[in-house]
Amino acid sequence: MNDKNTNKLKILNDPIYGFITIPNALIYDLIEHPYFQRLRRISQMGMSYLVYPGAHHTRFHHALGCMHLMQKTVHILKFKGVEISEEEANALYIAILLHDIGHGPFSHALEKSIATGINHETISLKFMEALNVDFKGKLSLAITIFKGDYPRKFLHQLIASQLDMDRLDYLKRDSFYTGVSEGNINSERLITMLNVIDDELVVEEKGIYSVEKFIVARRLMYWQVYLHKTGLGAEKQLERVLMRAKELVLNGAKLPASKAFNYFLINQIDEANFTTKTLKIFAKLDNYDVLASIKEWISNEDFILSKLSESLINRILPKVVLQNKPFRKEEVQRVKDLVKKNFNLSNKEVDYLVYNGKICNQAYDSTKNTIKLLFKNGEVKDVVEVSDHFNIQALSKPVNKYYLCYPKK
Repeated sequence: MNDKNTNKLKILNDPIYGFITIPNALIYDLIEHPYFQRLRRISQMGMSYLVYPGAHHTRFHHALGCMHLMQKTVHILKFKGVEISEEEANALYIAILLHDIGHGPFSHALEKSIATGINHETISLKFMEALNVDFKGKLSLAITIFKGDYPRKFLHQLIASQLDMDRLDYLKRDSFYTGVSEGNINSERLITMLNVIDDELVVEEKGIYSVEKFIVARRLMYWQVYLHKTGLGAEKQLERVLMRAKELVLNGAKLPASKAFNYFLINQIDEANFTTKTLKIFAKLDNYDVLASIKEWISNEDFILSKLSESLINRILPKVVLQNKPFRKEEVQRVKDLVKKNFNLSNKEVDYLVYNGKICNQAYDSTKNTIKLLFKNGEVKDVVEVSDHFNIQALSKPVNKYYLCYPKK
């Protein structure tokens, strides 16, 4: 960390916001750290590139975008008279920069298949604590704010709430890279309308239409992108590839995989045994490990692993049927029987090729972390109470859909 020979106040060019500045040497050193550089090799949107060919951006892009929005937000709030010290501002930049550092390959797929006992938020915190040791305690305040333990509540809300920098960036960024214009929110106006009242984040009443657009955009992005049925089918297929691989390895099979990936295949990982050693191995795991292994598994003698791997690599994705009510057991069984007969499978094997479940879209949760509007008379109200947009109240209710996946042939 020798500042003498290196200019660390760099400027980066981002396709969404233009120039992004790195505010200080500490942030620069965090970005340069191998733990953070790994995010260049972690896709932001999992398997969505199989639906939207442009969706190849990474968690690295997203983290830098969030930091940029946080810098703008701190500037706006300070301009409006909200006291934020330099230490608090820097802690906010660090916390939002590292908020997704715990994501594994293809984002959520790993959590649902081979590291099911721990989530990415917990791993993010473990990374931050490890970095805090490396950086001699300079991340302590950022960690306190990230965990929600700091007395100034609004600082945590900027990192994790229904109108945080994470959502403001990923909606706009994912909209850009997918080409789905319905998600293109006006993050700059939303940030300009932010304020703090009684230690809580609020939006000034002039920003109500931007908030409404934000909530509607979130709903549309979930149905059109994040929960798109083809993308859903691809992600579920990836989960099953990884689950089958782990099952085979635990039963004594040897599968080609990198050292880091193999560690997670042969061990049952949960929060209790996620040690410092595990964290260091996890830091070496990225999309390349998983894709390279899946390509090799195409030639594996196990029919299920081979078929799922080949289908994923060559985009031969399952048929996905969506409906508004749960599938009857008889319907699912009928499809399973047909697939069992076609591929000569056992009852256990067919569950890898035919499966069903539920997805949920709730654009706005009116029961927690609500978005509050500040009126000129000083009143603060939930956006649902005051919006004349009929859809906003409807969008606060969860909408469930049910899926059934099975091979097309």
